[in-house]
Amino acid sequence: MSFQKAIRKKAKLRLALTGPSGSGKTYSALLLAKGIGGRIAVIDTEHGSASLYADVLDFDVLNLAAPFSPERYIEVITDAARSGYDVLIVDSITHEWNGKGGILEIHDRVTRAHPRGNSYTAWAEVTPRHNAFVEALLQSPLHILVTMRSKQDFVLTDRNGKQVPQKVGLAPIQRDGFEYEMTVVLDIEQDRHLATVSKDRTRLFSDSTPEPITEQTGRQLMEWLEAGANLITIDERNRLLALLDDAELSSIKFCEKYGLSHVSELPQDTLNEAMDAIAEFRRKKQAMHASPSEPVNLTEIEQKEAA
Repeated sequence: MSFQKAIRKKAKLRLALTGPSGSGKTYSALLLAKGIGGRIAVIDTEHGSASLYADVLDFDVLNLAAPFSPERYIEVITDAARSGYDVLIVDSITHEWNGKGGILEIHDRVTRAHPRGNSYTAWAEVTPRHNAFVEALLQSPLHILVTMRSKQDFVLTDRNGKQVPQKVGLAPIQRDGFEYEMTVVLDIEQDRHLATVSKDRTRLFSDSTPEPITEQTGRQLMEWLEAGANLITIDERNRLLALLDDAELSSIKFCEKYGLSHVSELPQDTLNEAMDAIAEFRRKKQAMHASPSEPVNLTEIEQKEAA
């Protein structure tokens, strides 16, 4: 483990749009996708609402019906990447949490099946399934835009010695903390359809002034995403994963060595170095098996693998 010089890399967008029903989340997501450009796919759990905007831009849609299990979401997210799309809109991910067959229903079913009806034990079984869904979004090689319905949020306040619920605005209907995984989170007003930023790693948006979401917003985001160092292509990532697998090297430890959250974040100018290191490891490993008595010098990758 060692420190490395921080480098801003080209990135894939992870953006969430939140708002009550009718606030314009689907339309806003499509405008952003149009500005980003490329082939667009939409996973529609909202009874075909995305297709109402087919005149706005060209996109392909998959209408996903219940059950809204995390595994079904993962399947179509993975399929979108394999199909060569550039942008994926998931409208919405609220159903994965509290829709029919979603996480809350799964948790309830597991709790009732437990001999003592233990809710905490049920979460230990269900949480990994939800986490796998989140990872599928984060690890995808596509630009990901998700929508989430929001609801009135409350906190308990003390009033004359009694705990009284008090309205504190709207909260997205998903697991607490999901928004922290996103690059940008925009909250859309129901009446004016303007967006207020609640999280922004790009520093492109005003902290307080509500703004309309337009195609230009998508173009600005794309410019920011493209400003970093070039990353490896999908084909190069697949080749690299195949090499790691062939050499019996852990992709997790490979990512640790290069300071990545996943293999597709590897900068283009580091690819040859990485592939040479893997090939050298494989060659030395073969030599070690052929002549086990001969000393073999370990590279940094090998040392991490041995650890």
